Formats: sequence, C-alpha cells, structure tokens
Amino acid sequence: MASDQVVITQMTMRLMDDWGLEAKQIIKVLGLPNSLRIRHLDKFRNGDAFPHSEDTQRRIEHIAGIADALRTSYPRNMHMASRWLNTPHRRFKNNTPLATMIASEAGLLEVRSELDCAYAWDRSGS
Repeated sequence: MASDQVVITQMTMRLMDDWGLEAKQIIKVLGLPNSLRIRHLDKFRNGDAFPHSEDTQRRIEHIAGIADALRTSYPRNMHMASRWLNTPHRRFKNNTPLATMIASEAGLLEVRSELDCAYAWDRSGS
C-alpha cells in the first residue's frame, strides 16, 4: 500500500510538472497544508508519499480524471493539454481551466466535468 502511494505521488507530481504548475500552485491544487515548504515537493518527486488526507486523495482522483480526459481529447499532441489548461475559457468566466482548478476543489470538479461528459452525466444523477 505504501509503495502504491509513492507511485501515485510521483505520477501526480509528474503531471503537475508537465502542466507547468509552479510550486505554490501545486500545493493549492492538491490541498496540501499551506505550511508545507516548497522544497518538500522535491521529496514527493523522489520517493515520499503525500500526507494521507481524504481531501488530497479526492483531488488526486480529479486530477487523474482530468489528465485522462485530456489524453482522450488530444491523443496525438500531449502539449495541447498544457495549452488547453492555460487558455481562458468562457465556461470558466474567461479564466483559464488551470486558474479554476487552483481556486478550489469545486474548480477541479468544474474542469473535470467540462472535459469528461460521462463523469458530468454520472455526477448529475441523470
């Protein structure tokens, strides 16, 4: 179990890096404690697991869903995922999806729902 958490942590950090997030943005998106030192992110990249938190686990699940939907949307050009995340969008009040994700867990849900209609459908209870 612990080694699974390390793998999930490293994969999540790789995604955050691929998307071009800065350290403070990573902390915010993941719901990590504000007191976490930025240099500790390197430990997460190199073998430490994220602190156990239901909030962080939910956020990781949404991040994985967003990454999966971006891979489906842009299967031939992975650079488009970062571009999409950094382009203002009318559905997010002309904010970028990335800014929406950073703002709150609800923002993560908004972005995931925008990208993954099956997730949005399931979430709506339809």
